[in-house]
Amino acid sequence: MKAFILNSGRGSRMGNIGTCKSLLEIAEGITIIDEQMRRLIKCGLHDIYITTGPYATEFKNYLIKQYPTVKFEFIHNPLYDGSNYIYSIYLARKYIQDDILLLHGDLVFDTALLQEAISNPHSCMIIDTTKPLPEKDFKAVLRNGKIKKVGVNFFESAVYAQPLYKLLWQDWQVWLDEICRFCREGNIGVYAENALNIISDKMNLFPLDAQGRMCFEIDDANDLATARDVYKQCNQSYPS
Repeated sequence: MKAFILNSGRGSRMGNIGTCKSLLEIAEGITIIDEQMRRLIKCGLHDIYITTGPYATEFKNYLIKQYPTVKFEFIHNPLYDGSNYIYSIYLARKYIQDDILLLHGDLVFDTALLQEAISNPHSCMIIDTTKPLPEKDFKAVLRNGKIKKVGVNFFESAVYAQPLYKLLWQDWQVWLDEICRFCREGNIGVYAENALNIISDKMNLFPLDAQGRMCFEIDDANDLATARDVYKQCNQSYPS
């Protein structure tokens, strides 16, 4: 299994930060991407594919220096200003022909939850039935025990969801084929989940309930402050 991190966005909701969002510190000397890498490595993942956008050279140099034993493959999206991550996935399509762990580069999460996703025999996406539906962020629509739609505008039969997926190759291939169709037709400004919603009946994507365990994106300054508070409250380490 390989990890595939989507990290090509500008992070405009964070304001003018002058760097890649995943290089923001959640504690002194510890960045968002550090927290991801430590947990991925702890769970045995050493083949990491990462898409890049602005500040790509700074970001690449940081990771190569910090994690010399990790095998990185960087895929640059030159259209990061005019596309969504669906296009970044399209650019990486030839690299990843295996089961994958797919996640966003601004996500912080519990190590045990990550391990549970990796060990799951099915393709799965993280949900949390203990949390209220967010107004603007991802929600997953469940039907017959499976995830059928993912997006920001779904509220009926929906649950809180986060973009952390474990995907078996047969399910990933179905989704990837539809992503490629979208991009070839010029639909590069939408979420990759727009493609998923069309072919979800051909996938076996199950929910994995976090049940209150940590898993959230750092989208804006408030989220960053929350992450820093959690880090501080847990004796300088997130729950493992």
